Amino acid sequence: MSELHLAVALDGAGWHPAAWRDPSALPDALFSPVYWLSLVRLAERGRLDFVTIEDSLGLQSGRYDGLDGRADHVKGRLDALLIAARVAPVTTHIGLVPTVTVTHTEPFHVSTQLATLDYLSTGRAGWRAQVSGRAVEAAHFGRRTFPAFDLASHEEPAVQAHIAELFAEAADHIEVVRRLWDSWEDDAEIRDVATGRFVDRDKLHYIDFAGAQFSVKGPSITPRPPQGQPIVTALAHSRAGYDLGTDIVYVTPTSVANAAEIVTEVRSLGPAKVFADVVVFLDPERKARLDEVDGAPYTSDAHVYTGDAAGLAELLLSWRETGLDGFRLRPGVLPADLSAIVDDLLPLLRAEGAFRTDYTATTLRGHLGLPAAQNRYARTEVTA
Repeated sequence: MSELHLAVALDGAGWHPAAWRDPSALPDALFSPVYWLSLVRLAERGRLDFVTIEDSLGLQSGRYDGLDGRADHVKGRLDALLIAARVAPVTTHIGLVPTVTVTHTEPFHVSTQLATLDYLSTGRAGWRAQVSGRAVEAAHFGRRTFPAFDLASHEEPAVQAHIAELFAEAADHIEVVRRLWDSWEDDAEIRDVATGRFVDRDKLHYIDFAGAQFSVKGPSITPRPPQGQPIVTALAHSRAGYDLGTDIVYVTPTSVANAAEIVTEVRSLGPAKVFADVVVFLDPERKARLDEVDGAPYTSDAHVYTGDAAGLAELLLSWRETGLDGFRLRPGVLPADLSAIVDDLLPLLRAEGAFRTDYTATTLRGHLGLPAAQNRYARTEVTA
């Protein structure tokens, strides 16, 4: 069986809301470039495929329908895309996948920002596209009014209609970004000083996209990224999220049987790779200690693993049998659980032949075994 692909999801002090109060945490450094650089370098030392960097358009909250009013949890964050741009020049191989929200943002700007990141990282950029359905986040922009709802009312018809509209918009947003990346052919830049031609105008293309939310002419102002198409990813909990046209879908199975069902459904919709998200506490007592500090047991949309590295390796290898391509691990506490992933978990997976010993590619597409991205607008030469 082929080797696993592994990523880590970086979120502040860690995914547990009380992570910043763990003795190993570094709360004074959360908003410093050194903190983020050290985390990404640690992940790169483990030869992980990529890191994702969490972000949102609102303050962290334990409530979906608004702010939770808690002052004992981390509030505030740095811009994920700018973190990725900061660490790109001082890392060499690991993929950098910031979260950029598709709701309330313009695909033209998103496309140029991610293309620029691909240049800064010499072909290691990706994108975690995220939908925002929260009324409190819509209020920051004032363009649309969203209904306030909690997860308990998720199945109500009006809420379902709202969610369907958001995911349709997300699919259009991703399509526009992809078209803009292709709006310059790879050899559009001539740079011929003698003739005074910097670009070949015939190799810049209008995209002429017209949808319910966007009407975009193109072409982009940024040449085609080094990868052609940086990797597009999304976290999904249902068919609407599985069908966004991404390269990777992060899913949240709760068992081997559930993982197999999800993989089958995702694969029925397209060729996307499927990664399972798992929250990890690689200290058998850490979660319980933090739960006590926080005053409530930590729960997640994803499976929560607490135990040693050997048990986690066994879980990942057993879930791999369902056809999963890889895993995105969410460290409960940073940097402690990331260190345990790199120093304790990965050697066990390598001993089973399940994870790389070194990088063999220099781009994120290469790490994932994806072929060069073809340009939809380039003319194909026909030979007799």
